[in-house]
Amino acid sequence: MDEKRISVAVIKRLPRYYRYLGDLLDNGQKRISSSELSKKMNVTASQIRQDLNKFGCFGQQGYGYNVELLHEEIGKILGLDKAYNIIIVGAGNLGQALANYGNFKKRGFNFVAMFDINPELIGREIHGVKVHDISSIGAYLSANEVDIAVLALPKQNAAKIADVLAENGIKGIWNFSHIDLHLPKQVTVENVHLTDSLMTLSYKLRK
Repeated sequence: MDEKRISVAVIKRLPRYYRYLGDLLDNGQKRISSSELSKKMNVTASQIRQDLNKFGCFGQQGYGYNVELLHEEIGKILGLDKAYNIIIVGAGNLGQALANYGNFKKRGFNFVAMFDINPELIGREIHGVKVHDISSIGAYLSANEVDIAVLALPKQNAAKIADVLAENGIKGIWNFSHIDLHLPKQVTVENVHLTDSLMTLSYKLRK
């Protein structure tokens, strides 16, 4: 598999495949054809086959796909065969909502700590996750294994905190702050700009 030749569009479809296959597993379905899956996902059967063939040969002519096996293999491709420790920087409404979303833990994403500057929040536990003073974030990262940091704080503070995270070995940042980060290439950033998404919806409604 040459990952450099796999487009972003294909990668973005993989979580959808994983989610739909998970639903099929929960319903006790053992196998599915690309045409059946295409009707559920509103993606052409040809596109599904092309996407999956980039990662290996998972289907069998006349049989289709083994749902459990394909779900497991896509999970491995997405890196879901291991658990991730995650911190949330910003314990406001968004940070708290993320900590409260149980599906993350089901997928192996474990929130281990939150950080904030608000003295009324520091020391509290939010959905079982302790809120630390943000000034201690460097020391915490030195003493604990953390894979991913979530930025859920105002954009004026995000760049500085992101630099601190990178300096302390964080390799993945899930960025909800409305700012584009410029970090060393070894740090992978996934931006989630909520207002951008809403404006895209607005454009589609206008058309």
